[in-house]
Amino acid sequence: MRAGARCFTHDRGRVTAAKVRGMMKAMHTTAELTRARDLVAGATRIVAMTGAGISTESGIPDFRGPNGVWTNNPAAQRMFTLQSYVSDPEVRVQSWQLRSRHAAWSAEPNPAHHALVELERDGRLAAIITQNIDRLHQRAGSDPGLVIELHGTMFETVCLSCADRREMRETLDRVEAGEADPACLDCGGILKSATISFGQALNADVLQRGRDAARSCDLMLVAGSSLTVHPAAGLVGQAADAGADVLVCNASATPYDDLAAAVLREPLSEMLPALL
Repeated sequence: MRAGARCFTHDRGRVTAAKVRGMMKAMHTTAELTRARDLVAGATRIVAMTGAGISTESGIPDFRGPNGVWTNNPAAQRMFTLQSYVSDPEVRVQSWQLRSRHAAWSAEPNPAHHALVELERDGRLAAIITQNIDRLHQRAGSDPGLVIELHGTMFETVCLSCADRREMRETLDRVEAGEADPACLDCGGILKSATISFGQALNADVLQRGRDAARSCDLMLVAGSSLTVHPAAGLVGQAADAGADVLVCNASATPYDDLAAAVLREPLSEMLPALL
């Protein structure tokens, strides 16, 4: 009997400890949310830095996550590397097929995208610096002039030889008509999506717009970015160096958490609306 009593006491203690840990986590989350809301309420020039995490909640997979494109198919990395894309026609053929069935064609903005639209309507969102290529911010209602697409867009194509740009749908129609690797209609050069591949430099003018926005904000709101890809991630440090507060909303830890005045880990579709 005493042995049974000891077992019961042990189990009860373990449950109580779990409850205490849960309460402490909830209190920490509440305190962080309060700090985050105060930061947003006190800011007059907010710049949002958005990454794959804001799009995964709309059904668009990231690269390295549990259900990421590269996690499920490591060989797919070649399609996102400029050298492989240029040198290997088969990589291009596979890339065109991937583009035609990309989740962004049917994805819809989620509450996190709409929360940023509300900040814009309130007159306090100066810019959205996005690492995403899906244009969900614009589809949610964000002013296209405020969206800085650091890594380009999948909805246009560009010729690597003459820089001719066209709508992606026009080129995909050619793919569906039987052209496995469509060439530029102007010069015959290699076409790719107007996105930044690994090994490809960012557009200098677009990057400068991002730097200007980061250095002039009073709050840098990071939403769904691991902040490990540069030079995009470095804009957070530039904002902090210029005197801005930093608010990080991301599911996992980032290298810039120590700079942040508040850090939130909950889903963006819940957290961003809660900040308003």
